[in-house]
Amino acid sequence: MKHEIILESELEQEFPYADLLNRCVTTALDEEGVDIPCEINILITDDEGIHQINLEQRGVDRPTDVLSFPMFYFRPGTPPKGDSLDVDPETGLLPLGDMVLSYERAQAQAEEYGHGLQRELGYLAVHSVLHLLGYDHMDEGEEKRQMRQREDAIMSVLDLTRERQL
Repeated sequence: MKHEIILESELEQEFPYADLLNRCVTTALDEEGVDIPCEINILITDDEGIHQINLEQRGVDRPTDVLSFPMFYFRPGTPPKGDSLDVDPETGLLPLGDMVLSYERAQAQAEEYGHGLQRELGYLAVHSVLHLLGYDHMDEGEEKRQMRQREDAIMSVLDLTRERQL
C-alpha cells in the first residue's frame, strides 16, 4: 500500500529519523488492516512548539510528547476500507489526519524510560496512528487496554520492543 506521509520539521537541526517514522506509520496502518492509501501529516517540533499547539487546539497549557488530530471518527479495530467516500478525488488518498511530535520530549522520555530514541519516536508514531484510527486511552479500562495491546503488537512487528535498546 502506498501511503503519503508528509513530514515537516521546525527544528533548527536536521531531523534524521524520517525513514523510521515512515516505517512505523506504514507498519501501524498495515497491522490495523487499512487497505486504502492514506495521507498523514507529521510535524516535528520542540517542547515550546507543541506546548503552543496544545494550548491553542486543546486549551491545555503544557507541553506533551505527541498530539493527534484525526480527520474522521473511526471505531477502534474497524479501519477505513477502500470504498470510503472520503478519499480526496485529486490525490486518491484518504486524509487520516495530523500528528505533532516533540523531538525534545521524545529524547527526554527515551532517557527516562531507559530505551533508545528510535524506540521512543517509533512508539509515539504508532500511538498517534492508533489515535487517528479511533483508539483512545482516556479511561483506565477496556479502551486503554485495547490500545496498549495494539501498540505492543505493532512495536513487536517493528522490532522496537521495550527490551530492545536502540
